[in-house]
Amino acid sequence: MKTYKFKNGITMIYEHRVGQITSFCIGFNAGALMESEDEMGIAHVVEHMVFKGTHKRSEFEINKVCDEIFGFSNAMTNFPYSIYYGTTLSEDFNIGFEVYSDIIKSPSFKEEGFKEEIDVICEELKEWKDDSFQLCEDELLNSAFKHRRIKTCIIGEKEIIRSFSLKDIEGFYNKYYNPDNCVISVVSSLEYNEVLDIVKSYMAHWENNKTKIKDIDYEENSKGLFVRNKAGIEGAKIQYCFPIERLTDRELAVLNIFNYKFGRGTSSILYDNIRTKAGLAYDVFSIIKNEKGIKLLNICMGTSVHNVNKAIEIINRLISNIDCFESEFSKDNIDSIIKSVKLRRELELEKAIELAKALTTNKIMNDNFDLFSLTGYNTLNITKDEIINTAKKVMINPTIEILRQ
Repeated sequence: MKTYKFKNGITMIYEHRVGQITSFCIGFNAGALMESEDEMGIAHVVEHMVFKGTHKRSEFEINKVCDEIFGFSNAMTNFPYSIYYGTTLSEDFNIGFEVYSDIIKSPSFKEEGFKEEIDVICEELKEWKDDSFQLCEDELLNSAFKHRRIKTCIIGEKEIIRSFSLKDIEGFYNKYYNPDNCVISVVSSLEYNEVLDIVKSYMAHWENNKTKIKDIDYEENSKGLFVRNKAGIEGAKIQYCFPIERLTDRELAVLNIFNYKFGRGTSSILYDNIRTKAGLAYDVFSIIKNEKGIKLLNICMGTSVHNVNKAIEIINRLISNIDCFESEFSKDNIDSIIKSVKLRRELELEKAIELAKALTTNKIMNDNFDLFSLTGYNTLNITKDEIINTAKKVMINPTIEILRQ
């Protein structure tokens, strides 16, 4: 793996892969966390609008060349970042990267098609809210926090989305789509110098504003149980959240080991007690969200309405009796878990496009492209006492959300 820092501030990360394809990801610290209170959703609108045309290509021309050149292409806005990524044959990387650099550097932001794209985003919002697991998570975050940006979904709300003008969109773009705020990752069968020359030819002379990144504020979660009724859904969804932003890197690695046994896979403590023994859910799991500005441990499951109280009773009992899980963390078990964590992470990054995305987003969020620092690779001499104590430190005073008919 190699890196290169351009004079204009762009960071490029390169990884060689044998084959005939090149995957790349262009990212910015320009996600929803950078929005002000009256801008919620604007980062996602910018992501849509840069594909509506540039100063030299129409939207149709962009779509046509993407269909012809890319085996896969997409863009995504998350709370901590906005990214643009795709995969081409290595022989087509030059033109593929040129198209994306054009989209990124010179969007036209024309009035034509703007209203229609806002309509598209509002339709996307409807689909977002139709997903009951996603809606439960949104309601959980809204119940848990009063001030953090994550209390409102990434897309925003329809009234605010429809209030944006092109001037607003362009203003957000000019604040955050700058070379000093840009990370590019390329995973390619091409040699490093060839990739560097291509990226340089399109990005080295890009000049724009200097970026001022907003500070990320965390807050204590509102503890307790919250219920939201939604007509038309089958059953009920249950989600817990526990903040983890105060943990050290070591504690995060330790928590990852605990969570693997607690809520990941069909032999996990949650799965065994909720599904295998009680038959209350098809799927139940816990997940660590260590992204910048989010930093949560979540428990998620679906069940029938009449089993909600029983499911919550079992989960709360398990959380209250973390000391009883000491036997799950013998030295041999810890070593086995670490190997499993490594394996899963390696499998996630086996696809070149996933590696490109991970390199870019980790650099944006953590100023670090060591993808394994918090996933078990730096977990020497961890003991069962350390695991249990870290879990007990985190799993207290949860916010619990129930979504039901």
